[in-house]
Amino acid sequence: MGAEPQLKFYNTLTREKVDFQPIDRDNVRMYVCGPTVYDFAHIGNARPAIVFDVLFRLLRKTYGESHVTYVRNITDVDDKINARALRDHPGLPLNEAIRLVTEKTEKQYREDTTALGCLEPTVQPRATDNIAQMIAIIETLIAKGHAYRAAGEVLFDTRSMADYGQLSKRNLDEQQAGARVAVDEHKKSPGDFVLWKLSDENEPGWESPWGRGRPGWHIECSAMSGRYLGDVFDIHGGGLDLIFPHHENEIAQSRCAHGTHAMANVWMHNGFVQVEGRKMSKSEGNFVTIHELLQTDKLGGRTWPGDVLRLAMLMTHYREPIDFSVKRLEEAERLIAKWPAVEADGSEPDQTVLAALADDLNTVAAIQALHALAQAANADPSLLPAFAASADLLGLLPKKTEVDEAVVAEIDAKVRQRLELLKAKNFAEADKLRDELTARGVQLKDGKDAATGERITTWEIKR
Repeated sequence: MGAEPQLKFYNTLTREKVDFQPIDRDNVRMYVCGPTVYDFAHIGNARPAIVFDVLFRLLRKTYGESHVTYVRNITDVDDKINARALRDHPGLPLNEAIRLVTEKTEKQYREDTTALGCLEPTVQPRATDNIAQMIAIIETLIAKGHAYRAAGEVLFDTRSMADYGQLSKRNLDEQQAGARVAVDEHKKSPGDFVLWKLSDENEPGWESPWGRGRPGWHIECSAMSGRYLGDVFDIHGGGLDLIFPHHENEIAQSRCAHGTHAMANVWMHNGFVQVEGRKMSKSEGNFVTIHELLQTDKLGGRTWPGDVLRLAMLMTHYREPIDFSVKRLEEAERLIAKWPAVEADGSEPDQTVLAALADDLNTVAAIQALHALAQAANADPSLLPAFAASADLLGLLPKKTEVDEAVVAEIDAKVRQRLELLKAKNFAEADKLRDELTARGVQLKDGKDAATGERITTWEIKR
C-alpha cells in the first residue's frame, strides 16, 4: 500500500482548507461539544456524533489508535435540565430529580450513538465533575482584567479582548443586542456573557469565591477541554449553530485565561439537518429523536437500523445542509443491502476511500468508492478484506445479523408467498415482495429442486 495521504480539513477559523499538522503526532487531540442531557438526542444531535466519529476513525488510522485523544463532554448542569427535573419529578428534591433526568438521558445517548456505529470517545467528562476547574479559570480571568462582577454574576468583558469575534467574523461594534445576546443593564457591553451566576435555594449550586452558584454554559467546555487536552489542542468540532456564541466565547475565555494565540488550531463544523425539506423544530412538529427512529414508527411508519441512519447522514458532505427524509433512508437501505457481510481482519482500506476521507472528510466520494468496491468484491472475493477495512473506516462494516425465530418465520412466509405468485405468473406482485425483502437486507437465490425439478428459493440476511 502507498503512503498515508496528507489530511486536509476546512478550518472555520480561517475559512480555508488547510493541511492538518498535529501539534504532537504521538497525541493528536480533538474536542467535540456533546449533549445537554435533559432530553433524548434528536437526529440533529446525531450528525456531529457520526461526523466526528468518522474523523476519530480517520485520525486513529493515520496516527495510530493509541495516539489520538477524543474528548466529548456531557453537559449535566443547565437551566433546561432544572426545568425538566421539576416537570418530570415534582415531588423530589431538585438535586435528586436532576440526577434522575441526567443519568437516564446520558445512558440513552450512549446507547443511541453506539447503535449508530459510533466508537466511545477516549474521555466523556461531565460538567459537574469539573466545577473546580471552571472556578480556577474564572479567578484567572478576573485577575487578568478580562472578567468582572455585577448584579450577582461574573461576566466576561468582551471589549477586553482586542480580536474577539475572529471565529464568527463578528465585530463587537456591529453587534446588536437581541438574538442569542442577552440584554441586561448590568453588563458593560451587550455581548458580555455569564461565567458564573448565583443560585437560589431551589437551584443546584456550588460554593465559590462569589457565593453559591453555578457556571455559565461556555465556561464548561473551556474547563473540560483544558483539563484533558491542554491549553492549545488540534481540533475543536461541533454543529454550525455553535459557532456563535458558544465557540466564540470558548475561545475568548481560554485564550485570555491561558495567554495563548489559539484554543484549537482547527475548527470544524457540521451543517444543519432538515426533515422532509423543513427545518427540524418542535414547533414544526417534525422533531424526531434517534431513539424514536431506532425503536418506533415515527418516520416512514417503521423503525430504521442504525447503519442505515448512519449512511443516510454520510451521504451528504458534513459541511452541507442535509435533508433527512424517508426517501434518503430507503436509498441508504437499498445501498447497504448490496454490500457483502464480512468481518474486518486488519487489512488496509482501499486507497480511494482513504484519500476521499483525507480530503476534508469527503464521505460522499468515500461511499461512492466503497460501493464500487463492494460490487467488485461480490464478484472477486479477494477484494473482500479491502472492502471490510474500508467499510470499517467509515463505521459501516456490514455484520451478519442474528435473526430471531419470529423474523425467520415472517421471512419464510413472504418467500413462500412469492413462490405462489410466480407459479400464478403474477410477476408484478412477486417483484414487489422481492424488493421489499431486498430492502430489509434479505438476499434471495432462486433455483430448482434437484429431485423434483420444482422452483425453490433460499434466502440469507446480508447485514
